[in-house]
Order: sequence, then structure tokens, then C-alpha cells
Amino acid sequence: MSSLSAQAAAAAPNPASGGTADTTNTFSDIIKNSVIDNFVSDISISKILITLAVAFLIGFFIYLLYKRVFSGVLYSKSFNVSLMGMTMITATVIIAINSNLVLSLGMVGALSIVRFRTPIKDPTDLIFLFWAAVAGIVTGAGFFTLAIAGSVIIGLILFLFIKNSSVETPYLLVINCEGDDSERAVHSHLSKSVKRYNVKQKTVTAGNIELTLELRLNDKEGSFVNTVSDISGVNNALLISYSGDYVS
Repeated sequence: MSSLSAQAAAAAPNPASGGTADTTNTFSDIIKNSVIDNFVSDISISKILITLAVAFLIGFFIYLLYKRVFSGVLYSKSFNVSLMGMTMITATVIIAINSNLVLSLGMVGALSIVRFRTPIKDPTDLIFLFWAAVAGIVTGAGFFTLAIAGSVIIGLILFLFIKNSSVETPYLLVINCEGDDSERAVHSHLSKSVKRYNVKQKTVTAGNIELTLELRLNDKEGSFVNTVSDISGVNNALLISYSGDYVS
């Protein structure tokens, strides 16, 4: 029994000789050291200049690409410049967050109350906004290769799918006809003269039927409208070119 007790005492961890207590302290020290090493109290000027230069180049690339692939009605230069500014500002914020632990916690709380009320009408604009913000975050974190390579790949994909896409122009045809016979004549004519069509809206009143149809034409819009207007029972026909969004 005395020999078993001696062996158990020898196998038990001794706090004074670096047992369990030392292991716990070492793990805590690792966590503390990792936090301290990741955050510094001062930022070198060279790091700031290099990060902002890379963010500017990426933002300028986004600026040129947006101007090149824009296909809307009114081009907004202020919105395009804001994309470049967002990239650099986001990179600056990330540099500050990476440098100080207390500042990073306060920055998260401060940015959580910011609300942007600018309406985004085109989904493509939302893509460019998110791209500018992400590019600034990645650049500010120091992943320059990822930021540059990702921006080049994203830019090529957007350029190929937005600028070089060939889409048939949709049209809205608004027809006012007298009754069911003229409506059937209109449908019969459209099934033979257009690529495809579908009825978007139909309004029936006393002695009048108004049809709104979406269609794809082969060519010669003017002669098509004249042909539809000549159908018996059709009072008038109006052809409208639109962007594809319809609100009834």
C-alpha cells in the first residue's frame, strides 16, 4: 500500500513544477498575446500610403468600368465618383479597426447606427456599391493580391455579361378595338407577324376592349403599327419601346 501511495503522489501534477496550472496560464497567455500582437498603437505612414494607393487604383478601375458598361437613361457622375470614394474610405476604416482593439469595438457600434436612404433603382448599381465596399475591406485588411485579382475577375465578368449582351428590345402594344371579333383578328395577326407575344392587361368597357400586349418584333416597327391599325374593328394602336419593367 505504501508503494502505491508513493506512485500516485509522483504521478499527480504539481502546480509548482508546471502542471495543470501552468497549462492554463500558458493558454491564457497565448490568447492575450494573440490579441496584443494583432493590434498596434501606431500605424506606419508607408502602410497607410500603400493601402490607400491600392484602394484608389481599384476604385478608379470600378469608376472606369461603371462608366463603360452603364446602360441606363441618365448617367450620374456623382454616383460613380462615390464608388471610388467608398473604396478608399472603407479601406481607411479597416486600417483603423485593425490597429486598435478598443477603437474597433467602438467603430462597430458607431457604424451600426448609420443608415443610407439613397434609393437604388438599377440592381447593377447595387452590385457596384457592394463591390466597392468589399474591395475597400479587403484592401484595408492588407490582402492586396486578393483585392486586385478579385476586382479584375469581377470586372471582366461584368463587362462580358452587361456590355456585350444582346437582348431583343421588348415592346408594349396598346390596342383599342370594338369587340370580340376584332380582338380575335388582332391575335390572329400577331401570331403570324411577331416572334412571340403575351397579354399583360385587358380592360373591357361598353363597346371597347383595350389590350396591352408585350411582344418581340422582327423589324419595321412603323409598318407593323400601320398593319395592326388597318385591322377591321381596331380604333387605334400604340407601340411603346420599354425596358422590360411593367407596372399595371
